[in-house]
Amino acid sequence: MKKFFLLILLFQFNLIQSDYSQHPRAKLVIDELVNSHGFDEEQVLRVLKNAQKQESIIERISKPAEFSITWDAYRNIFIEEKRIQNGKKFLIDNIFTLEKAEKEFGVPKEIITAILGVETRYGNIQGKDRVLDSLTTLGFDYPRRAEFFREELIKFFILTRENNLDILSVKGSYAGAMGYGQFISSSYLAYAIDYDGDSFADLFGSKEDAIGSIANYLSIHGWNSDADIVIEIN
Repeated sequence: MKKFFLLILLFQFNLIQSDYSQHPRAKLVIDELVNSHGFDEEQVLRVLKNAQKQESIIERISKPAEFSITWDAYRNIFIEEKRIQNGKKFLIDNIFTLEKAEKEFGVPKEIITAILGVETRYGNIQGKDRVLDSLTTLGFDYPRRAEFFREELIKFFILTRENNLDILSVKGSYAGAMGYGQFISSSYLAYAIDYDGDSFADLFGSKEDAIGSIANYLSIHGWNSDADIVIEIN
């Protein structure tokens, strides 16, 4: 009988722990969203209650591929014939927008295309994790960088409101990166631009917005077409 009651208590504890609206640090997020950004408290609570803790996200961010395999193996993932051919096709298919961005921001069309190829295979693989789950899991249950991810969670609420996105449906990487160029929430808010004229910065479905946003990001961060990209070290 004691074991039965213990199991019941553990089950109830796990339910409480998995309900991020009741997490001890959730109040900080809720208060900022409500008091500083004008969100409805009941809406925020509903969203956080819907979020689900994903242990696999913590496992993946603790052992990222770029730190667990050799450079040669990592390089071979990205520099391979299929990705190169698809890059050439993407460049041809989107030449007008790429040349427009190159002229406006000074970032070569080849660089923009290469970034899209590395990040998401030109938009074909944008991530399968629900961003809400990623940011709540890491913001509340990953102490090493919890504060950073809670700030990203707050910004995620804001960007989904500003860009007419369903906060419960947006998917991305295990670290909460989104869209063609894998922008995290703060970068999305700061650097994503409407480049197709529909009044929204859509980095999920608009190639034009993705191209313009990557060029804008690099330009703001000081892209210099005359600077060296690779330096040989002897």
